[in-house]
Amino acid sequence: MLNNLKRTFSELFGQESQRTFFAPGRVNLIGEHIDYNGGLVMPCAVTYGTYLLTAPNKDGVFRFSSVNFEETYEAPLQKAYSKTGKEWFNYPLGVIHNFVSDQKDIQGLDLLFYGDLPIGAGLSSSASVEVVMAYALNTIFNAGYTKLDLVKLTKRVENEFIGVNSGIMDQFAVTFGEKNKALKLDCESLEYQAVECDLADNLLAIINTNKPRKLAESKYNERVSECAEALEALKTELDIENLCDIDGNTFQQHKQLIKNPTVQNRAQHVIEENDRVQLAAAALAAHRLGEFGQLMFASHQSLQTLYEVSGIELDTIVSFCKTYSGVTGARMTGAGFGGCAIALVNKDRFEDFSKSISEYYTEKIGYAPSVYSSEIGTGVVELT
Repeated sequence: MLNNLKRTFSELFGQESQRTFFAPGRVNLIGEHIDYNGGLVMPCAVTYGTYLLTAPNKDGVFRFSSVNFEETYEAPLQKAYSKTGKEWFNYPLGVIHNFVSDQKDIQGLDLLFYGDLPIGAGLSSSASVEVVMAYALNTIFNAGYTKLDLVKLTKRVENEFIGVNSGIMDQFAVTFGEKNKALKLDCESLEYQAVECDLADNLLAIINTNKPRKLAESKYNERVSECAEALEALKTELDIENLCDIDGNTFQQHKQLIKNPTVQNRAQHVIEENDRVQLAAAALAAHRLGEFGQLMFASHQSLQTLYEVSGIELDTIVSFCKTYSGVTGARMTGAGFGGCAIALVNKDRFEDFSKSISEYYTEKIGYAPSVYSSEIGTGVVELT
């Protein structure tokens, strides 16, 4: 595959690529819609992601091409950039904008991107592109950013340049992921613990609903504002900075402060989901996969009924998983509104699982899902 990419690079730019980088996508094992509420999430990197081939050019321009998209773009080196339409190249362009805004000395590059992550499926394809670009620039030009600096920089790209109010989890997992480990991440302090994630005889199945979602156009920002409303109501009696500063018991004692029942449901999901992350980390560390699987199912139920970010496609997948004997646990992952679900599936049953769930889903929904098997992979890296 890399040889094919190198050939494509030479054909496009008339020179050979010099350096190659890879950033994974991520799934969140548990802890959904927590990252903008100051709580705990537990993502891991997957083995799919974004490849970036680079070579310097003498023309002082950044030339963007992608195997996945027809649009190309050329941007001269300048002191600032702005978003252009909704094309894919805005993500790496936003990274360049932040580098030059920080007065980093960078030069023109020819850039070829290739991703094997499904786009718009909730596996953080955008964070993967942002991080691989930032890591490449930092490495090639010795810009001096730490890994945590790159996480914060790429989050700024997503929030300010692209215009999506997402939290920091995606960029963090893509950057700091470790093989066969989940990251229990405190989204407020950015302290994290790598939790041993021995899946034993299971693999991580990723089931794409094939209902694409556009995060910036979804109800994501609406959920962010509902959580802010809940927080303001609770702060009238509680000394807290984030919803996740309290546990489920404390919430039950004070939930009457939130007068809007919908907003109350949103807060209940966030606070109880934060508690589930603690329980899930303990279960994984003790190799209690059955307990972890039940927490996955409980998480999905909460996202479906309290947070209302699921949908018939995701619910159909999880309903099937509850009845299939080779599945330990399943839930939607990512922001929802379509995208992907994940399931812990017995390795020996995966082929049958893939066939069976595809038939069931197609009968219920009218078109087929895509089913992938993944291991827990590593974070961003230069490939040699």
